[in-house]
Amino acid sequence: MAIKTRNKVSAEFSMSSMTDIVFLLLIFFMVTSTLIAPNALKLLLPSSNSQTQANPIASVSIKDNMNGTYTFAVGTTICSEADMEVLIKKEVAGQEEPYIALHVDKSVPMEEVVKVMNIAKDNEYKLILATKPE
Repeated sequence: MAIKTRNKVSAEFSMSSMTDIVFLLLIFFMVTSTLIAPNALKLLLPSSNSQTQANPIASVSIKDNMNGTYTFAVGTTICSEADMEVLIKKEVAGQEEPYIALHVDKSVPMEEVVKVMNIAKDNEYKLILATKPE
């Protein structure tokens, strides 16, 4: 008498768990890619061949609007020149030695840059001028 086994090994593979993993990875990469944008303004930075090792806590951007006005941004928040100091203080609150990265468009006059430098000097913040590599 031949005994037959009832349990046969199935050669099929379920793809449902693999699709779940793919969707989770897709969501993860979509969320993290939105956090990468360092500046709110598109700037044409001056060139330099030196590098700084300090990591800035806050970022200030100044862009020339080509009509005699300038756009100021602290981090990704676009603000007026008057509100800039308050926003910088909020960004660096609680830090012992705050570093601020200054991203300035090539066409912005030095007068506007000095305004941010004076804010940093008055509050004893360290300032890093951002440039693009040569």
